[in-house]
Amino acid sequence: MPQFDLSQLPEPVARMRAAILRAAVTGDIEALRPVIESNELPPLFSYGEISDPIVFLKNASGDADGYEILAVLTEILDAGYVRINPGTDQELYVWPWFAEWPLEALSPSQTVQLLTLVTASDLETMRQFGAYIFWRVGIGPDGTWHYFIAGD
Repeated sequence: MPQFDLSQLPEPVARMRAAILRAAVTGDIEALRPVIESNELPPLFSYGEISDPIVFLKNASGDADGYEILAVLTEILDAGYVRINPGTDQELYVWPWFAEWPLEALSPSQTVQLLTLVTASDLETMRQFGAYIFWRVGIGPDGTWHYFIAGD
């Protein structure tokens, strides 16, 4: 089930989420660099090779400064989350919860929530594809930032 109560997050997950949000709301995409570098391994930002995650994110943004991608990151982390694979080595907390939910199972109210993150055209594309394919964030129970990625 989707979760909205942040007090239910494990402390390391809540800490990483807060660090990402603090960096994102500065409006300076470089503020993400120390958060990215706090991981033992960098989070996944692309299914392909990238040399610099900040350059990649700026290029993925609809503007030269990376404001749009920072806004997307903020909106996603303000949406509800789900815990997947609990108790396994693959356990993650995933934002937004839509990323792990069948689109055809969304209620009208949940569809409206999703449309705060994507356009109606994006949603139609996802329905045709059969899954949520917009940006999503995954954080492990130990606070490791695993990914901020789009696609499937």
